[in-house]
Amino acid sequence: MPLSADERARYSRHLLLPEVGVDGQERLRAGSVLVIGAGGLGSPALLYLAAAGVGRIGIADFDRVDVTNLQRQIVHGTPAVGTSKARSAAARLRELNPHVEVVLHEAPVDVHNVLALVGAYDVVVDGTDNFPTRYLVNDACVLVGRPYVYGSILRFEGQASVFAWRGGPDYRDLFPVPPAPGTVPSCGEAGVLGVLPGIIGTIQATEALKLLLGLGTSLSGRVLLYDALDLRFTEITLRRDPARPQVTALVPIPDGCGVDGLERVAPDAFAARRRSGWSPVVVDVRSPAEWSTGVLPGTAHLVPHDDVEALATAVAGRPAFLVCRSGRRSEVAARALLERGATAVAHLEGGLLGWDEARHGSLVPPPPG
Repeated sequence: MPLSADERARYSRHLLLPEVGVDGQERLRAGSVLVIGAGGLGSPALLYLAAAGVGRIGIADFDRVDVTNLQRQIVHGTPAVGTSKARSAAARLRELNPHVEVVLHEAPVDVHNVLALVGAYDVVVDGTDNFPTRYLVNDACVLVGRPYVYGSILRFEGQASVFAWRGGPDYRDLFPVPPAPGTVPSCGEAGVLGVLPGIIGTIQATEALKLLLGLGTSLSGRVLLYDALDLRFTEITLRRDPARPQVTALVPIPDGCGVDGLERVAPDAFAARRRSGWSPVVVDVRSPAEWSTGVLPGTAHLVPHDDVEALATAVAGRPAFLVCRSGRRSEVAARALLERGATAVAHLEGGLLGWDEARHGSLVPPPPG
């Protein structure tokens, strides 16, 4: 269908560009972009893609808005704190441009759904903050044949590129293997300048629009580095490594850890991962008196946090998930297990208090025995 009168008025500055015009705007309307993560990078990318008139925008995010997000995740407002990030972002996009179709994907992106998810869109924009998802999405884009618009931020620095596009390099050419747990801090541990994701996320939106329009030269084969302190852009050339094993199938990568090797899982993330089949040994590390008042559904054992020997026995080499009232004792216990050589230990960030605030359901009676 031809552009409506409202669309012609809304996109008039695009229509003035000879490189875009009516044909280009109709291409944007017919195009689709999947944005994985409605956080710091996803916020500006989503806003500009919607404003530009991309016809269908997918938002993949299962997290909830936290007050600490608002310093940089500009698609959300204070009233959205505690609500679904995907739904908060979708409401803002629909308010910004009612001509855009917004599709929500409120489940974790994993090996079971990533190929279908990526394959349903023309371009994929990476707004994630963890290595397992980046490798998974990159590999899916390689297998399905979709361009992967990459972005990454930390403290005062950011990166952007386009992977898996027309035979160009992919994420594994930049980082052949994931970093060892504990070697790379998250933004929650090292901090990030609030405006930084706005710059990198806008670059990602620019690359996505260029890909849909077939304009200009993409960042494929180049990695753009940005240093906010010196306000300097640097570019490095990236080529495919012919000696590197090529992506032929999805290979899950274990969840990444924080700078200290400890994985902290928020209540929303825990609930979503359990729904997707994650089944660690859940150990309550509170006191027996606290245990008797109710436990997290699926809890298998009670072991006080300072009894490391009993904890090690309860876990017995299996993936472990530790729980306490506020998250402090479970973190202490998890660190103790890591020091003993455990490699798959996580704990409930915010504890059962956080679980209650997230409203994921009531505690249940403790198991017998």
